[in-house]
Amino acid sequence: MKIRLIEPLGVSNDLLDQYREILSSRGHDFKYYNDKAKDLEEQKKRISDADIIMIASSPLPGEAFKDNPNLKYINVAFTGFDHIDLDEAHNKGIKISNASGYSNTSVKELVLGMVLNIYRKISSGNIATREQKTHEDYYVGTELKGKTVGILGTGSIGIEVAKLFLALGCNVVAYNRSEKEELINYGVTYMSLDDVYRHSDIITIHLPLNKKTRGLVNKSSFKKMKPSAVLINCARGPIINNDDLADALNNNQIAYAGVDVFDMEPPIPADYPLLKAKNTLLTPHIAYLTKESMIKRARIAFDNLISYLDGNPKNIIN
Repeated sequence: MKIRLIEPLGVSNDLLDQYREILSSRGHDFKYYNDKAKDLEEQKKRISDADIIMIASSPLPGEAFKDNPNLKYINVAFTGFDHIDLDEAHNKGIKISNASGYSNTSVKELVLGMVLNIYRKISSGNIATREQKTHEDYYVGTELKGKTVGILGTGSIGIEVAKLFLALGCNVVAYNRSEKEELINYGVTYMSLDDVYRHSDIITIHLPLNKKTRGLVNKSSFKKMKPSAVLINCARGPIINNDDLADALNNNQIAYAGVDVFDMEPPIPADYPLLKAKNTLLTPHIAYLTKESMIKRARIAFDNLISYLDGNPKNIIN
């Protein structure tokens, strides 16, 4: 089969060449690209003769693959798959897998880093020190221990985040479609979404993006949160109505927000409201991005690929 990795995976060519040798020994033609396609036409060209494509987080519209009659499988080297045209894939009978689990550690660590940065004013303290201010000129921090952390979504990442905050002496409450006995045994209390909003000092989002979760956190949600609440989003940008979030921050409805994901991939337009909202800590979609997670992601994706070729597909999402 013709297999095309149409964008970089953030790992060395040496590792990719190892997989190419494995696939070649099985009679398959594997080609990879070290850059992202610059436009739709280039994306279509890379896909045009493929039986299987591998992709990471770049959007894959149906227009990019609808004219390929041979495409059978899209191997997504990413946890989310909302950037793929699922309807077009379904219409063409194309199977899709994802690489869930590769970024559990990297995401939970950035969530914690954001909370500690916000609570202890680390970034601001760095600036204050360089401006030759004393600690009396600076803001008093807040301790994390004893705070109530609300987790929206207790899938694999949400579970890891819950355990991390429990280990740091926090109370953890959660909202999810189904309750996880494992977390209940650890001491997590499941609540309705509104009750999580009302009780939490920190709210961190770990839901997938779909029709039900798009815009889930909005103007109405912020009215139910504590004025001292901190909101963290390292999941998917459109789960929050980010215009409403900017308004809530500017009107002191909540205290602070740490945001790694937006309504588009960075670079973020200069007129995007969150860029000008007060009390924000913004990062350019890096929660998943560590050296370790990139290697783990590649290994999961190629394991999915080989399993599919062996007639035993894994992690199929459709």
